[in-house]
Amino acid sequence: MTPTEQRPEKDRSGSDEAFLREVDDAVRASDLTHFWTRYGRWLLAAIAAGLLAFGGWIVYHNQKQAAADLQSELFVDAMDKLRAGQEKEARAQLATLAKADQPGYRAMAQLVEANLLGEDGETKKAVALYAKVAADSSLPQTFRDLALIRQVSAEFDSIPPQQVIDRLKPLATPGNAWFGSAGELTALAYLKMGKDNLAGPIFAQIAKQEDLPESLRSRSQQMAGALGVDTVQVDAKRNAASKADETASKGE
Repeated sequence: MTPTEQRPEKDRSGSDEAFLREVDDAVRASDLTHFWTRYGRWLLAAIAAGLLAFGGWIVYHNQKQAAADLQSELFVDAMDKLRAGQEKEARAQLATLAKADQPGYRAMAQLVEANLLGEDGETKKAVALYAKVAADSSLPQTFRDLALIRQVSAEFDSIPPQQVIDRLKPLATPGNAWFGSAGELTALAYLKMGKDNLAGPIFAQIAKQEDLPESLRSRSQQMAGALGVDTVQVDAKRNAASKADETASKGE
């Protein structure tokens, strides 16, 4: 077969490939047209809904931030009024903040109001408000713990010492953020029970906490010394116990 005779087969093969591509493109275009006809409006609706949701989230976030900024300004202004002696105006603003959506400012407003009630001699009302904050699970735990300490402190002389110890047990532990205040109240409760041997070590531990206020540490060191507990001895016992634990774990 001559080269001249083979050329038409090559040309026919090329035209077949071109035809197949055209058919494939036509099928794809038809499928796309069919898809768009059937699902196009739903797809547009979904995209529109997504854009609306995103826009709504932005608006909500901005409104929430604006509300938080307003509550912050209101709280600062209330504190300024208290310092300026404008207690009536300040307490009115605190009453508004006590109903705020932002839990942090809501908690702070109630704690300040409870403090003011205590200063006014209305101890029962102050204790009730502290208890309300401490029991409010919608508030940050830090504020709830502070409210519990303030509540126990306010009614320290009117409740059994064991109740003080039981309430503050989770907080009166070295390493806890509230160990200083809770530990001191716990130690004082042990003193009321005549358990000096339990109160002394707690005072000594407080005295050794370098991150606590110096006034609290100094007071605790004096109490520990008065009870015959040396803070150096407490450290020595703690180190000895730690080494004993390490030795036991290595032995295992």
